Amino acid sequence: MNEKKPNQIVPTQQSGVVHNIINQAKLIFRLMGDKRVSLLAKLIPVGALIYLVSPADAVLLPYIGPIDDAALLWLGSYIFTELCPPAVVKEHMQALAGEVEESATADDVVDAETTDFKED
Repeated sequence: MNEKKPNQIVPTQQSGVVHNIINQAKLIFRLMGDKRVSLLAKLIPVGALIYLVSPADAVLLPYIGPIDDAALLWLGSYIFTELCPPAVVKEHMQALAGEVEESATADDVVDAETTDFKED
């Protein structure tokens, strides 16, 4: 009478804020090492990191705290990827997506059974 329907929600591997941040960081590192990206564009992430570790940040904006650091890192990474050639960004994003697909292959899955033990 009450037939259970299978759950239609399938979680994706690319969900989650932390996963997106890690992928964005990987993309930036790959683009920083690419010779096809302009040297001037590469100064943006370097400048954002210098600002992050700079003590002048605490003196100039003491009441904002880590919010401005996070906003500056996000803005710097966004502007940097926008200034990079779109074909180069797409190439690196596809390579990163390939890494995710390779890491989730069926070879990594272990098929096992569980056994319940009752203690006397």
